[in-house]
Amino acid sequence: MRDFLKGDTNKVRYYTGIPCFAILLSLFTTVKAFLPVTKKLSSFQMLLLTLIRLRLDLPVQHLAHLFHVSRNTLSTAFTDTIDVLNARLNPLVCWPERHCLQATMPHQFLEAFGKRVAIIVDCFEIRTERPSNLKARAQAFSHYKGTHTMKYLIGITPQGAISFISKGWGGRASDKHITENCGLLNKLLPGDLVLADRGFDIKDSVGMMCAEVKVPAFTKGRCQLDAKDVENTRAIAHLRIHVERVIGSLRNKYTMLHKRIPISLLLPCEGEEMTLLDKIVNVCCILLNMCPSVVAKPDENERCAC
Repeated sequence: MRDFLKGDTNKVRYYTGIPCFAILLSLFTTVKAFLPVTKKLSSFQMLLLTLIRLRLDLPVQHLAHLFHVSRNTLSTAFTDTIDVLNARLNPLVCWPERHCLQATMPHQFLEAFGKRVAIIVDCFEIRTERPSNLKARAQAFSHYKGTHTMKYLIGITPQGAISFISKGWGGRASDKHITENCGLLNKLLPGDLVLADRGFDIKDSVGMMCAEVKVPAFTKGRCQLDAKDVENTRAIAHLRIHVERVIGSLRNKYTMLHKRIPISLLLPCEGEEMTLLDKIVNVCCILLNMCPSVVAKPDENERCAC
């Protein structure tokens, strides 16, 4: 398996989503000692099958044939590897120190809001099977998507790195409710600026942390926005769209997030509050942070430094 990928960057990117073989090997070296020992699969095979499933969403039976193991063995290997990746690589999704954030602030953010932007937030939803429990069914139904979903709040830095990902909430939960209960507010510092969409009615709760939220101006009931509102709305919309690009990249790179998730992935892991889906989403965010940013241009920081 290793020889199949070695020296072929296109294969590495296609099957794993990792930018190159050197980074894949570095990832494997980091987690190898923590992967369980099995007779039927090597440690590298466990990592590879997990990345392939996240990336290409191949059916379990198909992967079982490719790796010459039973479905149960493959499913167990996938779950064990997700556990290890989530535990060992979790620091790769982190809230940066303010001085680090400000020192590398992209010029378009500097022009619009100075060095104040700490995070850009949005929510995305993943379709799930219909829960059998009536209460769970009601909590998971998303009127926006018209189906049952799990909803995640994601936050990125102005540089395009994912710096926050919430646990999953039933699709019925509002953006405001998730923001106020997912732990994000506790990370804000006085003077921080949050960029969000209109659905994030979080001005008061963010204000309690001596921070500020900026959303595009509401046009409902107003014939015309004044010049200042137009300028602010344009700036916010132009910069806030970066989080949508990151969400798009996350879903396109890891197509497992496109499928209808079985209920079994929504049950809390034994002795934990997280579900397996929470860990899968977290691992996908970690892996995306190992790839080049979809926001920052290669020469962007050079222009800022000039």
